[in-house]
Amino acid sequence: MNSVTGQELVVLLDDAGRSIGTACKSEVHHGSTPLHLAFSCYLFDDAGRVLLTRRALHKRAFPGIWTNSFCGHPGPEEAMDDAVVRRARQELGVGIARLHCVLPDFRYQAVDAQGIVENEVCPVFCARTVGPVSADPDEIMDSAWVPWDDLRTPARLPWALSPWAIEQIPLLDDAGVDQYN
Repeated sequence: MNSVTGQELVVLLDDAGRSIGTACKSEVHHGSTPLHLAFSCYLFDDAGRVLLTRRALHKRAFPGIWTNSFCGHPGPEEAMDDAVVRRARQELGVGIARLHCVLPDFRYQAVDAQGIVENEVCPVFCARTVGPVSADPDEIMDSAWVPWDDLRTPARLPWALSPWAIEQIPLLDDAGVDQYN
């Protein structure tokens, strides 16, 4: 958050992944979204299930789509681990433990049905939940705990997943995430 404007800022990146400045989050996602820094996180419970969430319908990009547990953007000068912990608390009302970056170099671009582009360097994390989930309805409209094996075969799920989750899940599986918990 920029203390002068009170708006959340995202870190803009060049093609090599180096910071080249910042932009207001509210203005960065559109039909030609610039490359910026983000993260995805998959939360596991004690039974080894992963939390999937459905994005709120008023979200600017990919509204109403099912995806990983939560996503976010680190602020300028914010450590990535700190941003993940902050966002878990904001979106899901949970603490997290055993935070681990599994895919540090993940990058993707995806376009939603309205033409809004996601264009992110997006390290992917896994962690354990600490405490019950209490999702912020401004961010998340629904959630479900799903066995990892069901994610490995998305056809088993009753809904479609976000394009980034579809790309991330096989990579996480190859990295042995199912043994993480």
